[in-house]
Amino acid sequence: MRFEGLVPNARGVLPGIFVLVNGLAREGLLTVEQERHRRRNNDWYDAAYPNPSHVDPCVYDPAVNPGAVAWFRSSSRELITRVTGYLRTLDAHGVPHRRRLSRDPGRVVYADVHQVVVVPHPPSRRRPGLPISPS
Repeated sequence: MRFEGLVPNARGVLPGIFVLVNGLAREGLLTVEQERHRRRNNDWYDAAYPNPSHVDPCVYDPAVNPGAVAWFRSSSRELITRVTGYLRTLDAHGVPHRRRLSRDPGRVVYADVHQVVVVPHPPSRRRPGLPISPS
């Protein structure tokens, strides 16, 4: 499962919701409560599971793994449940986003018990996944 924005970033990748909310924070656009939520939950996520780029500094390197993005494993319910507050923040700021489900989102370049990082299949090799829905 992946939660992402609908506008590609400079690398041509649809950014995940954490990147989007952190970007709003860097721009000083969050309310005090939204910033409190972001900080508290970012800290919780940092403590709850490994950061793929700390395990493998090349995992998101566009020359090594072009277009690499992280997906939650569907079994990571506690991690997924906490996404709701980030989605509310994006909604409050008019940032469009969606939830994607797939059994085969791409070539796995990192995996742990909670998540995978994949390089998406080229368009010619993409398999139909489960429906894509707005979050």
